Amino acid sequence: MEVSANTPAVVTGGASGLGEATARALAAKGAKVAIFDMNEEKGEAVAKDIGGVFCKVNVTSDEDVDAGFAKAREAHGQERILVNCAGIGNAIKTASRDKQSGEIKHFPISAFDFVIQVNLIGTFRCIAKSAAGMMSLYPLTDEGDRGAIVNTASVAAEDGQMGQAAYSASKGGVVGMTLPIARDLMREGIRVNTILPGIFNTPLMNAAPPQVKEALAASVPFPKRLGYPEEYANLAMCMIETGYFNGEDVRLDGAIRMAPR
Repeated sequence: MEVSANTPAVVTGGASGLGEATARALAAKGAKVAIFDMNEEKGEAVAKDIGGVFCKVNVTSDEDVDAGFAKAREAHGQERILVNCAGIGNAIKTASRDKQSGEIKHFPISAFDFVIQVNLIGTFRCIAKSAAGMMSLYPLTDEGDRGAIVNTASVAAEDGQMGQAAYSASKGGVVGMTLPIARDLMREGIRVNTILPGIFNTPLMNAAPPQVKEALAASVPFPKRLGYPEEYANLAMCMIETGYFNGEDVRLDGAIRMAPR
């Protein structure tokens, strides 16, 4: 599906990092982009800069997501593109022993559930509601193309490290549902793909000490650096615009395979 002037798009987590880079890439091709994010200040600034609209959305809330799509569609029309970048993470062992006291604790179930709610169920919530809207659109081509959806998983879906049980489970779920959703929507001309990013130079990573970032970069086989958000955006655009790209989960990681810790 060619991205052209006034193509309506929605990017969740679009106020920063991978989502912001994708929102900017879409806008550079003329798309009208709605940014879903919790960061109102940054989201409004990015939306203003790209000529889009900001919608304060918590992807764990049906009401928020419904209101976000309503606002986006009122401004730009029914979206033909959805890119899901909203997500969170944590680092907690399944069960652990305190080195000082010897006290044994387990992963707080509420913390596990929250990561699943945001990363997996939040992603599916946006997919389901967006796909239902896309089904009302007329096809753009003789092949029946109506829309394209890109999701964000992580290499942790396959190479989960210590402390990443919740994060890996959530991202593994995104990978696992990609093909079934693509099959669900195949007769409607809506394609679905997922990117599994490695270690990227996002605002969260920028907060890490320089020596930590250097060590992470050195662990990447080639090129020995962190990924650029623009590289994620380039792959997302390729998935959106290449009509034969469907039902795929693609690593974008410089050939890294994560160690246990």
